[in-house]
Amino acid sequence: MNTFFKEYLDYKSLAICLALVVIGLVAIYSATFDINNAANFHRQVIWSVIGFVAMVLAAIFPLKSIQRLAIPMYILILSILFFVLVVGKTISGSKSWFGVGGFGIQPSEFAKILTVLAFAAFFSKSTVSLSNMKHLIGGILIFAVPMGFVLAQPDLGTTIVFFGAMVPLLYWAGASRFMFAAILTPILVAFGALLGTTPFLIAVAASAFLLYITRENYFAAAVAFGITLAVGLSVQIIFERLPTYQRNRIATFLDPGHDPLGAGYNVLQSKVAIGSGGFLGKGYMRGTQTQLNFIPEQWTDFIFCVPGEEFGFLGASVVLGLFGALLFHGINVAGHSKNKFGSITAIGIVAIFATHIFINIGMSMGLMPVIGIPLPFLSYGGSALLANMIMVGLLMNIYANRKAY
Repeated sequence: MNTFFKEYLDYKSLAICLALVVIGLVAIYSATFDINNAANFHRQVIWSVIGFVAMVLAAIFPLKSIQRLAIPMYILILSILFFVLVVGKTISGSKSWFGVGGFGIQPSEFAKILTVLAFAAFFSKSTVSLSNMKHLIGGILIFAVPMGFVLAQPDLGTTIVFFGAMVPLLYWAGASRFMFAAILTPILVAFGALLGTTPFLIAVAASAFLLYITRENYFAAAVAFGITLAVGLSVQIIFERLPTYQRNRIATFLDPGHDPLGAGYNVLQSKVAIGSGGFLGKGYMRGTQTQLNFIPEQWTDFIFCVPGEEFGFLGASVVLGLFGALLFHGINVAGHSKNKFGSITAIGIVAIFATHIFINIGMSMGLMPVIGIPLPFLSYGGSALLANMIMVGLLMNIYANRKAY
C-alpha cells in the first residue's frame, strides 16, 4: 500500500498547494480584519473547500478521457467567453464576470487551462508537427481566439497570461530556435520603444542579430525582422490610443514617481510595505501598511505585501520558495512524462503559474506594470483559486500517469 501511494500520489504538488492556500487565507484575513470585510475571507474559505474537491476530481479523472474531451471543452469555453461579452457583469471596467447569487464567476480563468488542454490534445497527435506551417498556424490560433475574446472584455492582464503560456508551449512542442526568436523579438523591440529612442535602437540591433544567428533561411529572417520593426514603430501609435488608465499604468511602471497619488500610489505603498518588514517582519496583523489600509484592496493583486510586511524577508522567501518548488516540480513531471499530452499540459500549467507569479510579484516590487494579475493561491478570488487548484489536480494526474504512453 505504501509503495502504491509513493508511486501514484503526487505528495509534492498536494503539499505545496495546500501550504499556499493556507498562507493565502491567513493573509486575506489579516488584510480584511480591520475594515469589517470578513465576508471576503469567508467566501475564500468556501472556495478553498470547493477547490480541494475539484483538485481531487481532476487528479483521479482518467487522463485519456481528459484528452478526448479537451477540444469539446475548449469549444464550450469559447462559447461562454462570447456569451459573457453579451450579458456579463462589468467589474473594474472589464466585462468578464457572471454573477451567481453572491458569487462571481470569471470564465477567462478556466479558459486558460482549457486552452492549454486543447493545444496539448492537438499537438499530441502523431500526424501533427510544428514543422508544418498549417499546424503551426493552427496551434497559434488555438490561443489567439480566446485571447481575442478576453482582450475584448477588456482584460489585458489575462491576455498576457495566455501569451505567456503559448510561447513556452510552442517551444516544448518542438518549435525551432528561429521560430522562438521570431516570437520574442517583437516583444523585445516593443519594450525598447517604450523606454526611448536609444533602447529602441539597441533592441532592434539585438533582434536583428538574434534572427540572423537562428535563421533557417534569409527570406524568413528578413520577413521576421520586418514584422519586428513594424511592431516597434507602431508602439507609440498604439500607446496613444490606449485608455487613459492603461497609459498611466505603463508610465508609472517606467517611472513610479510619475503619479504618486494616482496610478503609482499602490506600487509605492507596496514597496514601502515589503521594505518595512525587515528580516522577520512586524508580526502577524501588526503590519502598519496592511492594518491601516494604505494599499486599497490589498487582499487582491497586492496580497504579496502582507507576508512581506508581517513576516519580513523570511516570510516572503517562504512564499517564493514554495512557488519555486511548484514550478520546478511541474517541469520535472513534464520531463518524465512519457505521455505527450500529459507532458505538454504540465508545461502549460507551469507557464501559467510562472507568468502569474513573475508579473504579480514584479508589480508589488515595482518591477512590472500594474495589469491586474492575481497571485496564485494567495489573492482573493474564487474563480482564480478554483482554476489554480484544478491545475494542480491535473499536475497530480499527469504525475500518476507519467509512465503510461
